[in-house]
Amino acid sequence: MSRVGRVERTTKETAVVVEIDLDGTGKTDVSTGVGFYDHMLDQLGRHGLFDLTVKTDGDLHIDTHHTIEDTALALGAAFKQALGDKVGIYRFGNCTVPLDESLAQVTVDLSGRPYLVHTEPENMAPMIGTYDTTMTRHILESFVAQAQIALHVHVPYGRNAHHIVECQFKALARALRYASERDTRAAGILPSTKGAL
Repeated sequence: MSRVGRVERTTKETAVVVEIDLDGTGKTDVSTGVGFYDHMLDQLGRHGLFDLTVKTDGDLHIDTHHTIEDTALALGAAFKQALGDKVGIYRFGNCTVPLDESLAQVTVDLSGRPYLVHTEPENMAPMIGTYDTTMTRHILESFVAQAQIALHVHVPYGRNAHHIVECQFKALARALRYASERDTRAAGILPSTKGAL
């Protein structure tokens, strides 16, 4: 059975369409108008082996905030939709990814309870192209709120802002992939003693 989520979100600030296939091959088609963000969403699809389509038309004449935020909200909602009833998945996933001098450690629980813990080096460069580096935490907050997952992201060190952000997205992609994959030993079993996720 295909695990696909599709969400359309339209406000006065943005129009967003996101489609994700959790059982894909990492094929991506991403366009938000924010080049570095597109690059990060491409990393998410490729390293998560998610087929990911993202089309966002936002009020970039103001700034990138609404475009980035609304895309993350739609992505989280689509991910949750694609997970379905979560029967037979691993539920937990973690990954540590280096990118030159930077390191990201990501752990995820597809728990049904949104919670984010996020740390990264202070005094990062404020911008990567048109991407505000303070938005990384907000992307994760928005994604977690809609996906309803617990997510811990820790970057203990790094110097280059591009590397610091990119290794977070790569590690997130892998952790989400591992957590959402089907466990052949637990087919038909919900990974919870509560009986609900």
